[in-house]
Amino acid sequence: MRREMQQWTSSIVNAPGVMALPIMTYPGLALTGKGILDAVNNPAEQAAIIAQLAARYPAAAAVTMMDLSLEAEAFGAQVVFSDKEVPTVHGRLVADLDAAKALPVPKVGAGRTGKALEATEMAVAAVTDRPVFGGQIGPYSLAGRLLGLSDIVLASMRAPNMVHAVLEKCTAFLIEFAGAIKRTGANGVLIAEPAAGLLSPRLCEAFSSPYVRKVVEAVQDSEFLVILHNCGNSTQLVKSMLTTGACALHVGNAVKMPEIARQMPSDRLVMGNIEPGGVFKIGAPDQVRSAVLTLLDEMRTFPNFVLSSGCDIPPGTPLENLDAFFEALAEHNRALAA
Repeated sequence: MRREMQQWTSSIVNAPGVMALPIMTYPGLALTGKGILDAVNNPAEQAAIIAQLAARYPAAAAVTMMDLSLEAEAFGAQVVFSDKEVPTVHGRLVADLDAAKALPVPKVGAGRTGKALEATEMAVAAVTDRPVFGGQIGPYSLAGRLLGLSDIVLASMRAPNMVHAVLEKCTAFLIEFAGAIKRTGANGVLIAEPAAGLLSPRLCEAFSSPYVRKVVEAVQDSEFLVILHNCGNSTQLVKSMLTTGACALHVGNAVKMPEIARQMPSDRLVMGNIEPGGVFKIGAPDQVRSAVLTLLDEMRTFPNFVLSSGCDIPPGTPLENLDAFFEALAEHNRALAA
Protein backbone atom coordinates (compact mmCIF):
# COMPACT_ATOMS: atom_id res chain seq x y z
CA MET A 1 0.00 0.00 0.00
CA ARG A 2 1.52 3.29 -1.10
CA ARG A 3 1.90 5.98 1.58
CA GLU A 4 3.50 9.39 1.84
CA MET A 5 6.36 8.27 4.06
CA GLN A 6 7.81 11.70 4.73
CA GLN A 7 4.52 12.44 6.48
CA TRP A 8 4.99 9.25 8.50
CA THR A 9 8.44 10.43 9.57
CA SER A 10 7.09 13.87 10.47
CA SER A 11 4.24 12.33 12.45
CA ILE A 12 6.76 10.47 14.60
CA VAL A 13 8.91 13.54 15.19
CA ASN A 14 5.88 15.69 16.04
CA ALA A 15 3.95 13.11 18.07
CA PRO A 16 3.13 14.11 21.67
CA GLY A 17 4.68 10.85 22.90
CA VAL A 18 7.28 8.32 21.78
CA MET A 19 6.54 5.63 19.19
CA ALA A 20 8.07 2.16 19.02
CA LEU A 21 9.32 -0.08 16.24
CA PRO A 22 10.95 -3.22 17.68
CA ILE A 23 12.29 -5.93 15.33
CA MET A 24 10.22 -8.73 16.77
CA THR A 25 9.11 -11.23 14.13
CA TYR A 26 10.62 -14.40 15.63
CA PRO A 27 8.89 -14.08 19.03
CA GLY A 28 5.63 -13.91 17.09
CA LEU A 29 6.00 -17.63 16.40
CA ALA A 30 4.30 -18.11 19.77
CA LEU A 31 1.16 -16.49 18.34
CA THR A 32 0.82 -18.99 15.50
CA GLY A 33 2.27 -22.10 17.13
CA LYS A 34 4.72 -22.56 14.25
CA GLY A 35 8.45 -23.12 14.26
CA ILE A 36 11.35 -21.25 12.69
CA LEU A 37 11.47 -23.59 9.71
CA ASP A 38 7.82 -22.86 8.97
CA ALA A 39 8.43 -19.12 9.08
CA VAL A 40 11.57 -19.00 6.92
CA ASN A 41 10.26 -21.42 4.30
CA ASN A 42 6.54 -20.64 4.11
CA PRO A 43 5.56 -17.10 3.02
CA ALA A 44 1.99 -17.44 4.28
CA GLU A 45 3.19 -18.48 7.75
CA GLN A 46 5.63 -15.55 7.95
CA ALA A 47 2.94 -13.09 6.85
CA ALA A 48 0.53 -14.52 9.42
CA ILE A 49 3.08 -13.90 12.18
CA ILE A 50 3.58 -10.30 11.06
CA ALA A 51 -0.17 -9.72 10.90
CA GLN A 52 -0.79 -11.17 14.36
CA LEU A 53 1.99 -9.09 15.87
CA ALA A 54 0.49 -5.98 14.28
CA ALA A 55 -2.91 -6.86 15.73
CA ARG A 56 -1.45 -7.32 19.22
CA TYR A 57 1.03 -4.44 19.44
CA PRO A 58 0.80 -0.73 18.45
CA ALA A 59 4.16 -0.57 16.69
CA ALA A 60 4.77 2.36 14.34
CA ALA A 61 5.23 -0.07 11.44
CA ALA A 62 5.43 -3.77 10.69
CA VAL A 63 8.77 -5.33 9.73
CA THR A 64 9.34 -8.60 7.93
CA MET A 65 11.63 -11.32 9.22
CA MET A 66 15.35 -10.58 9.56
CA ASP A 67 17.11 -13.53 7.91
CA LEU A 68 20.74 -12.68 7.20
CA SER A 69 21.35 -15.97 5.38
CA LEU A 70 18.82 -15.23 2.67
CA GLU A 71 20.88 -13.36 0.10
CA ALA A 72 24.04 -15.41 0.69
CA GLU A 73 22.01 -18.55 -0.06
CA ALA A 74 20.93 -16.97 -3.35
CA PHE A 75 24.63 -16.59 -4.23
CA GLY A 76 25.16 -20.29 -3.50
CA ALA A 77 26.36 -20.26 0.10
CA GLN A 78 25.57 -23.23 2.31
CA VAL A 79 22.91 -22.44 4.93
CA VAL A 80 22.30 -24.42 8.11
CA PHE A 81 18.66 -24.64 9.15
CA SER A 82 17.27 -25.46 12.58
CA ASP A 83 13.91 -25.15 14.28
CA LYS A 84 15.69 -23.73 17.34
CA GLU A 85 17.97 -21.08 15.77
CA VAL A 86 17.72 -18.62 12.90
CA PRO A 87 19.35 -19.82 9.65
CA THR A 88 23.11 -19.32 9.46
CA VAL A 89 25.70 -19.41 6.67
CA HIS A 90 28.33 -22.15 6.91
CA GLY A 91 31.75 -21.93 5.30
CA ARG A 92 32.91 -19.45 2.67
CA LEU A 93 32.17 -19.15 -1.03
CA VAL A 94 34.99 -16.82 -2.13
CA ALA A 95 38.64 -17.29 -1.16
CA ASP A 96 40.63 -15.15 -3.62
CA LEU A 97 40.41 -12.44 -6.26
CA ASP A 98 39.89 -14.91 -9.11
CA ALA A 99 36.93 -16.44 -7.30
CA ALA A 100 35.56 -12.96 -6.61
CA LYS A 101 35.76 -12.03 -10.28
CA ALA A 102 34.11 -15.31 -11.30
CA LEU A 103 31.29 -15.04 -8.77
CA PRO A 104 27.98 -14.89 -10.66
CA VAL A 105 25.31 -12.42 -9.55
CA PRO A 106 22.08 -14.37 -9.00
CA LYS A 107 18.66 -13.34 -10.21
CA VAL A 108 16.20 -12.06 -7.65
CA GLY A 109 14.06 -15.04 -6.72
CA ALA A 110 17.02 -17.40 -6.35
CA GLY A 111 17.13 -19.47 -3.18
CA ARG A 112 14.46 -18.27 -0.78
CA THR A 113 14.49 -14.63 -1.91
CA GLY A 114 11.33 -15.30 -3.91
CA LYS A 115 9.63 -16.64 -0.79
CA ALA A 116 10.70 -13.55 1.15
CA LEU A 117 9.11 -11.35 -1.50
CA GLU A 118 5.90 -13.38 -1.34
CA ALA A 119 5.85 -13.00 2.46
CA THR A 120 6.35 -9.24 2.14
CA GLU A 121 3.54 -8.91 -0.39
CA MET A 122 1.21 -10.94 1.84
CA ALA A 123 2.15 -8.85 4.88
CA VAL A 124 1.40 -5.66 2.94
CA ALA A 125 -2.04 -7.03 2.08
CA ALA A 126 -2.71 -8.11 5.68
CA VAL A 127 -1.40 -5.04 7.56
CA THR A 128 -3.13 -1.95 6.23
CA ASP A 129 -3.19 0.39 9.24
CA ARG A 130 0.54 1.19 9.30
CA PRO A 131 3.58 1.02 7.00
CA VAL A 132 5.23 -2.32 6.24
CA PHE A 133 9.01 -2.53 5.86
CA GLY A 134 10.71 -5.37 4.06
CA GLY A 135 14.18 -6.48 5.01
CA GLN A 136 17.50 -7.27 3.41
CA ILE A 137 21.14 -7.61 4.40
CA GLY A 138 23.66 -4.84 3.75
CA PRO A 139 26.44 -5.11 1.15
CA TYR A 140 29.38 -5.50 3.53
CA SER A 141 27.53 -7.97 5.73
CA LEU A 142 26.58 -10.04 2.66
CA ALA A 143 30.18 -9.93 1.44
CA GLY A 144 31.22 -11.12 4.89
CA ARG A 145 29.04 -14.18 4.56
CA LEU A 146 30.57 -14.97 1.18
CA LEU A 147 34.17 -14.29 2.21
CA GLY A 148 33.84 -15.47 5.82
CA LEU A 149 32.85 -13.17 8.66
CA SER A 150 36.04 -13.96 10.54
CA ASP A 151 38.14 -13.01 7.51
CA ILE A 152 36.55 -10.02 5.85
CA VAL A 153 37.90 -7.25 8.09
CA LEU A 154 41.48 -8.47 7.65
CA ALA A 155 40.84 -8.95 3.93
CA SER A 156 39.55 -5.38 3.72
CA MET A 157 43.03 -4.20 4.74
CA ARG A 158 45.18 -6.82 3.01
CA ALA A 159 43.15 -7.70 -0.09
CA PRO A 160 40.92 -4.68 -0.75
CA ASN A 161 40.55 -5.40 -4.48
CA MET A 162 39.02 -8.80 -3.70
CA VAL A 163 36.61 -7.30 -1.17
CA HIS A 164 35.57 -4.51 -3.54
CA ALA A 165 35.01 -7.05 -6.32
CA VAL A 166 32.63 -9.01 -4.09
CA LEU A 167 30.97 -5.83 -2.84
CA GLU A 168 30.20 -4.67 -6.38
CA LYS A 169 28.39 -7.92 -7.08
CA CYS A 170 26.61 -7.95 -3.73
CA THR A 171 25.42 -4.39 -4.29
CA ALA A 172 24.18 -5.11 -7.80
CA PHE A 173 22.04 -7.93 -6.43
CA LEU A 174 20.83 -5.94 -3.43
CA ILE A 175 19.72 -3.05 -5.63
CA GLU A 176 17.59 -5.45 -7.65
CA PHE A 177 16.28 -7.14 -4.52
CA ALA A 178 15.37 -3.80 -2.90
CA GLY A 179 13.55 -2.83 -6.07
CA ALA A 180 11.59 -6.09 -5.93
CA ILE A 181 10.70 -5.40 -2.29
CA LYS A 182 9.46 -1.98 -3.36
CA ARG A 183 7.25 -3.55 -6.02
CA THR A 184 5.49 -5.68 -3.39
CA GLY A 185 3.87 -2.48 -2.12
CA ALA A 186 6.08 -2.26 0.95
CA ASN A 187 6.72 1.22 2.30
CA GLY A 188 10.43 0.77 2.87
CA VAL A 189 13.25 -1.62 3.64
CA LEU A 190 15.40 -2.20 6.70
CA ILE A 191 18.97 -2.84 5.56
CA ALA A 192 20.87 -4.86 8.16
CA GLU A 193 24.59 -4.02 8.00
CA PRO A 194 25.94 -5.39 11.31
CA ALA A 195 29.37 -6.34 9.94
CA ALA A 196 30.11 -2.66 9.37
CA GLY A 197 30.18 -2.31 13.15
CA LEU A 198 33.52 -4.13 13.05
CA LEU A 199 35.10 -1.37 10.96
CA SER A 200 36.92 1.84 11.77
CA PRO A 201 35.33 5.04 10.42
CA ARG A 202 37.87 5.07 7.56
CA LEU A 203 37.13 1.48 6.58
CA CYS A 204 33.38 1.98 6.96
CA GLU A 205 33.58 4.90 4.56
CA ALA A 206 35.53 2.75 2.10
CA PHE A 207 33.74 -0.59 2.31
CA SER A 208 30.21 -0.11 3.63
CA SER A 209 28.63 3.33 3.31
CA PRO A 210 29.30 3.95 -0.41
CA TYR A 211 27.70 0.64 -1.31
CA VAL A 212 24.70 1.15 0.99
CA ARG A 213 24.32 4.59 -0.59
CA LYS A 214 23.95 2.98 -4.02
CA VAL A 215 21.03 0.90 -2.75
CA VAL A 216 19.43 3.90 -1.04
CA GLU A 217 19.75 6.08 -4.14
CA ALA A 218 18.21 3.35 -6.29
CA VAL A 219 15.00 2.92 -4.26
CA GLN A 220 14.37 5.61 -1.65
CA ASP A 221 11.72 8.20 -2.47
CA SER A 222 8.73 9.89 -0.84
CA GLU A 223 6.83 6.59 -0.71
CA PHE A 224 9.68 4.19 0.14
CA LEU A 225 12.19 4.79 2.91
CA VAL A 226 15.37 3.02 3.99
CA ILE A 227 16.27 2.26 7.61
CA LEU A 228 19.96 1.39 8.06
CA HIS A 229 20.67 -1.02 10.92
CA ASN A 230 24.10 -1.46 12.54
CA CYS A 231 24.15 -3.30 15.87
CA GLY A 232 27.90 -3.01 16.31
CA ASN A 233 29.94 -0.34 18.06
CA SER A 234 28.68 2.39 15.75
CA THR A 235 29.23 5.56 17.82
CA GLN A 236 32.15 6.66 15.65
CA LEU A 237 30.42 5.53 12.45
CA VAL A 238 27.35 7.78 12.53
CA LYS A 239 28.87 10.42 10.25
CA SER A 240 29.67 7.77 7.66
CA MET A 241 26.29 6.06 8.05
CA LEU A 242 24.51 9.37 7.48
CA THR A 243 26.25 9.74 4.11
CA THR A 244 24.21 6.78 2.87
CA GLY A 245 21.12 9.00 2.81
CA ALA A 246 19.02 6.47 4.75
CA CYS A 247 16.03 8.13 6.41
CA ALA A 248 16.70 6.43 9.75
CA LEU A 249 19.51 4.76 11.66
CA HIS A 250 18.77 1.75 13.85
CA VAL A 251 21.50 0.91 16.36
CA GLY A 252 22.26 -1.84 18.85
CA ASN A 253 22.85 -2.03 22.56
CA ALA A 254 26.63 -1.80 22.14
CA VAL A 255 26.20 1.99 22.08
CA LYS A 256 24.61 4.67 24.26
CA MET A 257 21.58 6.08 22.49
CA PRO A 258 22.12 9.74 23.50
CA GLU A 259 25.63 9.64 21.99
CA ILE A 260 24.14 8.48 18.70
CA ALA A 261 21.17 10.87 18.79
CA ARG A 262 23.37 13.92 19.38
CA GLN A 263 24.98 13.26 16.00
CA MET A 264 21.68 12.94 14.14
CA PRO A 265 19.91 15.62 12.09
CA SER A 266 16.55 16.41 13.65
CA ASP A 267 14.63 15.24 10.56
CA ARG A 268 16.16 11.75 10.50
CA LEU A 269 14.89 9.07 12.85
CA VAL A 270 17.15 7.25 15.29
CA MET A 271 15.98 3.88 16.59
CA GLY A 272 17.12 1.51 19.34
CA ASN A 273 18.26 -0.09 21.56
CA ILE A 274 16.89 -2.40 24.30
CA GLU A 275 19.13 -5.48 24.52
CA PRO A 276 17.55 -8.36 22.58
CA GLY A 277 19.12 -11.24 24.49
CA GLY A 278 19.92 -10.14 28.01
CA VAL A 279 16.75 -8.08 28.47
CA PHE A 280 14.08 -9.19 26.02
CA LYS A 281 14.79 -12.93 25.97
CA ILE A 282 16.06 -13.79 29.45
CA GLY A 283 14.96 -10.78 31.49
CA ALA A 284 11.81 -10.73 33.60
CA PRO A 285 8.99 -8.35 32.59
CA ASP A 286 10.01 -5.98 35.40
CA GLN A 287 13.52 -5.81 33.94
CA VAL A 288 12.12 -5.01 30.51
CA ARG A 289 9.93 -2.28 32.02
CA SER A 290 12.88 -0.78 33.90
CA ALA A 291 15.15 -0.84 30.84
CA VAL A 292 12.49 0.83 28.69
CA LEU A 293 11.69 3.57 31.19
CA THR A 294 15.40 4.27 31.76
CA LEU A 295 16.05 4.59 28.04
CA LEU A 296 13.00 6.77 27.50
CA ASP A 297 14.19 9.09 30.25
CA GLU A 298 17.66 9.31 28.67
CA MET A 299 16.11 10.13 25.28
CA ARG A 300 13.45 12.61 26.42
CA THR A 301 15.07 15.55 24.59
CA PHE A 302 15.21 13.81 21.19
CA PRO A 303 11.85 13.99 19.36
CA ASN A 304 13.25 11.97 16.44
CA PHE A 305 13.85 8.96 18.73
CA VAL A 306 11.93 5.73 18.08
CA LEU A 307 12.02 3.11 20.83
CA SER A 308 13.18 -0.26 19.55
CA SER A 309 15.14 -3.38 20.25
CA GLY A 310 18.89 -3.24 19.70
CA CYS A 311 18.63 -5.91 16.99
CA ASP A 312 16.31 -8.71 15.98
CA ILE A 313 14.60 -10.07 19.10
CA PRO A 314 15.50 -13.77 19.24
CA PRO A 315 13.21 -16.78 19.00
CA GLY A 316 11.97 -18.01 22.36
CA THR A 317 11.50 -14.50 23.77
CA PRO A 318 8.39 -14.57 26.01
CA LEU A 319 5.46 -12.56 24.76
CA GLU A 320 5.11 -11.27 28.33
CA ASN A 321 8.34 -9.34 27.76
CA LEU A 322 7.00 -7.77 24.58
CA ASP A 323 3.86 -6.90 26.52
CA ALA A 324 6.01 -5.26 29.21
CA PHE A 325 7.90 -3.28 26.55
CA PHE A 326 4.74 -1.73 25.13
CA GLU A 327 3.12 -1.28 28.56
CA ALA A 328 6.15 0.66 29.79
CA LEU A 329 6.02 2.84 26.68
CA ALA A 330 2.32 3.53 27.28
CA GLU A 331 3.07 4.38 30.91
CA HIS A 332 5.74 6.86 29.82
CA ASN A 333 3.45 8.48 27.25
CA ARG A 334 0.60 8.80 29.75
CA ALA A 335 2.98 10.59 32.13
CA LEU A 336 3.96 13.00 29.36
CA ALA A 337 0.32 13.80 28.67
CA ALA A 338 -0.60 14.32 32.33
